[in-house]
Amino acid sequence: MARTRPRRRDLWVGLRPNGVGLTKPNHYLDMLRVAWENRRALPYASRILRKGVCDGCALGVAGLHDWTIDGVHLCTTRLSLLKVNTMGAMDHGLLADVAPLRERTGAELRDMGRLAYPMVRGAGAPGFTRVSWDEALDLVAGRIREGGGERFGLFMTARGITNEVYYTAGKVARFLGSNNIDNAARICHAPSTAALRTMAGAGATTISYGDLMASDLVVLFGSDVANAQPVVMKYLYLARREGTRVAVVNPYREPGLERYWVPSNAESAVFGTRMTDEFFPVSIGGDIAFIAGVMKVLAATGGLDRGFIDAHTTGWDALQEALDALGFPELEASSGASRADMERFAAMYAASDSAVFVWSMGLTQHAFGSENVRAVIDLALARGNVGRPGAGLMPIRGHSGVQGGAEMGAYATALPGGITLDEGSAAALSDQWGFDVPTTPGLTVDEMVEAAGDGRLDVLWSSGGNFLETLPDPGEVARCLARVPVRVHQDIVVTSQMLIDPGEVVVLLPAATRYEQRDGGTETTTERRIAFSPPIRGPRVGEARTEWEIFSDVAARVDPARAHLVATPSGQAIREEIARVVPLYAGIETLRDTGDQVQWGGPRLCDGWVFPTPDGRARFAVVQPPERHVPEGRLMLSTRRGKQFNSMVFRAHDPLTGADRDHLFISREDARRIGVDEGAPLVVRSDVGEVRARARIAPMRPGNVQMFFPECNPLIARGARDVSGVPDYNAIVEVVPA
Repeated sequence: MARTRPRRRDLWVGLRPNGVGLTKPNHYLDMLRVAWENRRALPYASRILRKGVCDGCALGVAGLHDWTIDGVHLCTTRLSLLKVNTMGAMDHGLLADVAPLRERTGAELRDMGRLAYPMVRGAGAPGFTRVSWDEALDLVAGRIREGGGERFGLFMTARGITNEVYYTAGKVARFLGSNNIDNAARICHAPSTAALRTMAGAGATTISYGDLMASDLVVLFGSDVANAQPVVMKYLYLARREGTRVAVVNPYREPGLERYWVPSNAESAVFGTRMTDEFFPVSIGGDIAFIAGVMKVLAATGGLDRGFIDAHTTGWDALQEALDALGFPELEASSGASRADMERFAAMYAASDSAVFVWSMGLTQHAFGSENVRAVIDLALARGNVGRPGAGLMPIRGHSGVQGGAEMGAYATALPGGITLDEGSAAALSDQWGFDVPTTPGLTVDEMVEAAGDGRLDVLWSSGGNFLETLPDPGEVARCLARVPVRVHQDIVVTSQMLIDPGEVVVLLPAATRYEQRDGGTETTTERRIAFSPPIRGPRVGEARTEWEIFSDVAARVDPARAHLVATPSGQAIREEIARVVPLYAGIETLRDTGDQVQWGGPRLCDGWVFPTPDGRARFAVVQPPERHVPEGRLMLSTRRGKQFNSMVFRAHDPLTGADRDHLFISREDARRIGVDEGAPLVVRSDVGEVRARARIAPMRPGNVQMFFPECNPLIARGARDVSGVPDYNAIVEVVPA
């Protein structure tokens, strides 16, 4: 547990109680709003909060507490999701004609209530009709059997899905003869996992949350934790009180990272907390060049840890040679930052005995996302900031299921345990499962949509998610989805992708939430902690079923003679199998109640500078700044999040920034050049589409703009991907007055 100090008046934002009158969230008003939204199910909602493991981001809170700090631990993201778990069944008659529903927003569709019964819509029908579970699953199983595994694709979202569901889904996909299974990790942290495994031998966060509060320096690259992972703001507040310095490398000076009011701490709630010491504004995609400049300064000023480099790493000489060939004028132009910024960062870093590097979608969702992550790892290795207290690497996860999804094998390119898919690993898993595991890598989520458009899939099954709102170019996505003969949407609410006309038939399957899941379930947090969430006593909605039951039931119908090989008698039986098949997860079978947990790898990976690589050494990577050309008068656009959970938008207004969903964040310099003022109507155009927007003058690095996702997705072209498969969510745009 973290030590505490007397009040730090130097960190106070001001004397306005709770920042009254300032642009900021009102957490207490939000809590009252949540209580009102759940007024018809308050006892059930209370039990979910007190007994369940949070289904929001992957920071991981069991009940109202975590394993890092004392006291109540609760954030508005979890509270905003509560209604989805407590609301009753929708009026299924509304699905009889989908045309009016297409006019509704995602929030309006969600507010209709829970999916409670299997529904089917055939080609030419105006809407859906109710069917039995047997009818729905026989239809799906028949088409899978007819087309074969290679013409079947399965996508798993991170929407509160448990390890037990991911494991069963991955096993069932292989049982059906295909590695065409992927999950939401593919479109967020796939570059992080691959780079960490290659360079440090461990494809996950190397620290525990306590290291944030034991570190001299925390650096956030392309990550706005105040928005996406607000739970971590309490960790940062406590770290600040202990003297930890915080630096942010980002194109936008995020207000929530500059100042924040932690609602569960009296001092911060009243006076606010200055969360960041230094901001380093870079251009979108300029992180590699910025880090290269910092590394050059460290090498020239004695800021490297040569003892660590010589004893515990390989590849430094090649990296040094590449850095020597880069000039500062070139790096300034590529990064958008000045040499003085690079020197200032290097001095701050060199003065810190320990550092933790945190990053998110601002680094990974690029065509060179893997290179971005490798550059950050290089920076950490330069001063031995891996595998010791208060030091490490943290790709922070925004969804509660995403860490476990890949580790359970719900992944097109890896098997359970994150094992690389090849003939040897497939053969070893075949021996354990009793059936042949395919050796050919499957389709990633983006490739599944392309295959659908090309007529190469007969069945596309999506457990949660919404491709229309999570993938680039939604118009093209809709065209591809409409070509699939059989689409299966397994979810707890209605989403817009369900309303796309069927190729032949669309099947809706009502899923249980994690709190309704039979025998409970587990999630894996960002710090690799496997936590158990029990079933919560309360109302159940219609015929919604536990998701691992649905997958094993379909597999049994496709191949009854071998059904025993994928039988899932209970959640406990699945956990026991996971413990056998995935040695990292040993102990999962012992978890029984709220707060029961086991942390795979222990508190710290690579501890004592022992790296799980073939030679026991970490590896530097030679990373070159990407070549990017932005034509004169054009701007680089990236996506950002507002008051939302992935594509689930909760509020039209973002209290952290004061912006609305149609705002374009633009620097004062660029707005002046274009000739617009605050709130002016704009047209934003790319090579693939255009959207209407309004100007939001913001502390943004000139030459760069941001818009909320998914509103700006029509501007993002399909096809550009990182080597890990994550799509590029950036675009070169023209911005003109409307």
